[in-house]
This record gives sequence, C-alpha cells and structure tokens, in this order.
Amino acid sequence: MDSHPIASGSKKKPSPLPKPTRKLLCLGIEGSANKFGAGIISHEPPRAGTMKKATVVTVLSNVRHTYITPAGEGFLPSDTARHHREWAVKVIKEAVRKAGVRMEDLDVIAFTKGPGMGGPLQVGALVARTLSLLHNIPLVGVNHCIGHIEMGRQITSSTNPIVLYVSGGNTQVIAYSQQRYRIFGETLDIAIGNCLDRFARVIGLPNDPSPGYNIEVEARRGKRLVVLPYGTKGMDITLAGILTSVEAYTKNKNYRPFPHQPRSQDIPQTNNTPNKPPLLPKMTPTTSTEVKDDPENFSNKFEITRQISKDIENTNQDIITPQDLCHSLQETTFAMLVEITERAMAHVGSKDVLIVGGVGCNLRLQEMMGIMTSERGGRVFSTDQSFCIDNGIMIAQAGLLAFRMGKVTKMENSGVTQRYVRSLVKTLLVYHFRNIPLSILKLLSHLTS
Repeated sequence: MDSHPIASGSKKKPSPLPKPTRKLLCLGIEGSANKFGAGIISHEPPRAGTMKKATVVTVLSNVRHTYITPAGEGFLPSDTARHHREWAVKVIKEAVRKAGVRMEDLDVIAFTKGPGMGGPLQVGALVARTLSLLHNIPLVGVNHCIGHIEMGRQITSSTNPIVLYVSGGNTQVIAYSQQRYRIFGETLDIAIGNCLDRFARVIGLPNDPSPGYNIEVEARRGKRLVVLPYGTKGMDITLAGILTSVEAYTKNKNYRPFPHQPRSQDIPQTNNTPNKPPLLPKMTPTTSTEVKDDPENFSNKFEITRQISKDIENTNQDIITPQDLCHSLQETTFAMLVEITERAMAHVGSKDVLIVGGVGCNLRLQEMMGIMTSERGGRVFSTDQSFCIDNGIMIAQAGLLAFRMGKVTKMENSGVTQRYVRSLVKTLLVYHFRNIPLSILKLLSHLTS
C-alpha cells in the first residue's frame, strides 16, 4: 500500500511515499523468535496501459523454518539462536532460488531489529550485516511489529483499519494517523500468544505445528464454559491472572486430563511443599459471568471458600476436560480483545479491523471480531498462515517501504533492540495529550525516551 490515510473524518493527504522509477528488490530476514524466515519482494512502477496508479507489489519467495521443542517445553533463547545459525544459510539460499534472482540483483537487505529474543535477533542481524558487506547492499533495520502491520495492509488492501496485533510476544490495539502508528491499548502483563502457549504446555499439548493452533483445535470440542476472570482495564487488558485461574482447574479432582497426561495432583512432589487442595472459581455449564477485577486487591479474585471447591469436586456432573478449558480460555480472552478493539474503533470512527500476528490465524478470533464489525457496518481483515505467522516477507515489505522513503541503517547502528516497541509507545503522548501545550508534550516525550 502506497498511501496511509489518516483518521476517519479528516481530509486525505497525498502520500509522502515516492513511486519507484524502476523495479526494486528487497530480501527480508526475520528471526525474532522460534522461526527463521527469509523472503524477497519486488516493488515496480505501475504497468503501462493499466488504469491503476498503485505500485505493483509482488511476493517472489517466502521461506521459513520453525524450531519446535518437545511437548510441555518452551524454547530458550540460546537453543533458538543455535537453530537459526544452523538454518540461516539454507533458508536464504532457498528464498533466493525460489525468487529467481541473484544476490547482486538486490537493492536492499532488511532485517528484524526488534523487538524479540536477544540471541535469535542477533543471529538475523549478523547474517544481514554479513550479506550487506559481501555484496555491498544497503541495510534497513525493521520494527517487527511494523512488519506485521504493513504486510497485513498490503495483502488485504485495507485502507484505514484499526489494527489488532496479537502474537506470542505482543498484544496491542493500534491505529495509523499522521504518518505514525499509535497504540490505543495493550496487555499489561503477558501477551495473548504467550498465555495460550503456556496453557498448552500445562495440559500437555504438542508444540507441532504450534501450541496456539492445538489450543484452537481442542477448543472446538469444548462443551462447557467455565468462569474465568475478565481482565479489561479501560483500553488495556491483563492476562496473567486468567492464566493462573485456568491452570487452577487442572488441579481439581473433576478434571479429566488427556490419557497420556497425569493430573497435577497425581504428579509426585519434588520439594517439601505439601500438596494443598486447589482454590477454584465457581463454574457454570453454559454461560460465562463477568468477574469484576479489583485493581487494589488483584490476587483476591482467585480466592474462594474451600466449601465451594469441595462441592464442585463432589458433583459427578461437573466433569472438566482440557477441551472445556481451551474453549473457555479462548472465549474469555478473545471477548476482551474484541471489546478493546471496538472501543478504539469508536474513538477514531473507523469501521474496519485488521488482525495481524500469529494469533490472528485463529478462526474463532476472526469469527468473533467479524460479528462485532458487522454490527458496526464494517469488515474484518486477516491473512493466512503464510503471512500471519512470523515470516521474512513482512520484513522485506516494511524494509522496502522505508528504503523508498530514503531510510538506510548504518553498519554501526545495525545492532538489535529487544524493546524496540518503545518507538511505538512514545507516540501515545501525541495522541492522548493533543490538547496539552507543546512545551509539556516535549517534556513528556523527553522523559519517555
């Protein structure tokens, strides 16, 4: 997409992005988490004889390899970096081969500068610097979050959507205005993808193809909805407490784990801590009741009398399955995401939503968001797994857009930044405090830099 409209209701300004005068090629390298990806994209001038004036964008290749750990285990930065070092050359060679180009044909090499895991990020940056020096090709460091958004906008042709960015490391509601992405709401603790992945490990789901996908599959078989805390905090959400609460259900006597997995209380204790009976929230077979959170006493929402816990355990009809918990976790957390997204839509007057990030592949999330947007006369946009999950082509797209704007990363500035997302957060000041004097804005901006 060449133009970035500002918020609805404002007059559309011409895009500052210059049109390419020739075919431009970019290699994108992504390695911020457990996937190493490489992709090559081209931007060409509008073809002669066509009515369209937009730049012709073509995905020439998009290759990636995923580091998968055994069931019940996450991935450590050191092990993930080792995986990236092993697969970097193979993945890039395959991307170049599929694109039908030579390294010398590239105009720019883009790499993920951050945010992400330090070790894996460094591998991607090192590979990009090496190729840049070997072939004398300019470098562009890319914000991983922007890569997701720009590729989503390009694939779906969405013009002015509210963006819901949901992945293993990020959960944000974002809008674009005045050539900046502005964060309206985000998670206050863990990301939605991290929440799903960690629960998948608790109930013994495999990591292949991904824990989140396996949660989605099991959730479709769920038959009941258990009560979980509903953690919206204005435009933000909190997920750590929900994870703690749903994990508590796995320690209940009425919980029936997968055949290959023992119940939590059946696992021998490895320390001297006594195996105390779990304290669980009350369940209902069909509906979910909103649980109000007390920010002053957050931990108390998980505490309940032993009598209620005992009553649940003694009721034969109250069988809890992993599928029920997967279903309940999805329904509760996704409802929270839909709520804060709708608030952002109302704030800026936008009718459309673009879902990006790995969790954006979840069909239930897309369905729930579609119901909300249709009620507002809008649409929901999403992509398939080729572009939703971390990949190199999204880094190539964002990098080539930056390159066309004249941005190049110097070699001495090509290090990685695990908290690169701060560049997005700082733009909050301009939006939320637009009525505050400029002198105060400058002071606030200085304090957050």
